[in-house]
Amino acid sequence: MSLVEAKGVGYSYQEAGTDEPALKNIDLTVESGEFVAIIGSNGSGKSTLARLLNVLLVPTEGEILIDGLKTSEKENIWEIRQKVGIVFQNPDNQLVATTVENDVAFGLENLGVPSREIRLRVDNALKMVGMNGFQEHETHKLSGGQKQRVAIAGVIAMESDCIVLDEPTAMLDPRGRKEVMDTVTYLNKEKGITIIHITHFMEEAALADKIYVMHQGQIYKSGTPRDIFQDVEGLKSVNLDVPQVVELANNLRKAGMTVPRILSIDELVSCLC
Repeated sequence: MSLVEAKGVGYSYQEAGTDEPALKNIDLTVESGEFVAIIGSNGSGKSTLARLLNVLLVPTEGEILIDGLKTSEKENIWEIRQKVGIVFQNPDNQLVATTVENDVAFGLENLGVPSREIRLRVDNALKMVGMNGFQEHETHKLSGGQKQRVAIAGVIAMESDCIVLDEPTAMLDPRGRKEVMDTVTYLNKEKGITIIHITHFMEEAALADKIYVMHQGQIYKSGTPRDIFQDVEGLKSVNLDVPQVVELANNLRKAGMTVPRILSIDELVSCLC
C-alpha cells in the first residue's frame, strides 16, 4: 500500500466565484521513503494539492488516502496530520515561540507528550536538521534558511512519516536554499523520511526520484527527472524552464554534438571531457 494516494481528486474554491476548479482529476501515488517533486507555473494547483495532503482542505471530488486513511473522514484528521507534516513558503509565518527549542516542542506539548520525551525529540530533531546547539537561540534572530530548518525540525519531532514542503526556499537567498535542500536530501536519503517537495526551482526538482508536472489544475506528465527534463519544448509550452545545464546540453545536441541525457554540471563535464 502506498503512503499517499490521490484518486480522481478535484477541488473547487466555492468563494472564488468561478466554475473552474483549482484541481481536476488528480491521480498520484507516493511510496514510503520516496522523494517526489511537484512543479508547475503559478496557478497550476500545486499549493492546493499540498493543503489537501495535510487535510487543511478536503477534496470536493475523489479521495486522498494517507497510509490507508481517508482524509475526508473527520476522525482521521489528527492521525493523518501526525503522519504528514507541512512546511510553508514563509518561515516567519510558521514559528510560534520565541526560542528554537520551544518552537520545536510546541506541537508535542499540545499533544500532551511527557516532558522527558519532548526533550529527547526536540534535541534529536534539531540534530537531524543541523541546528543542534541552537536550542536557546531566539527565533527572530535566525536567518531564513535556519528558520526553515527549525520549521522542518518541528515536523520531525512529531515523528511524521512524510514532509510536504510548499515552496520552502522561495523566499530564501542561495545560501539559505542550499541549507534547506541539503537538509531535505539528508532526511530522505539517510533517515528514510518521505518527501513531497513543491517547488518552482528546477534544480531542486532534479534531486527527486519522481516528478509530477502540473498545468491548469491537472497533471500534465510524470516521470523521473531525467525523463521529464529532456522534454524541453514540452515544459516551455506550460511555462516552465529546465535546469540550465539541461538546456545547455539540449543546445549542444541541436548544434550537432552527441550529448547524453544529463542532469548535473558534473555529468556534462564528464561527457565533454
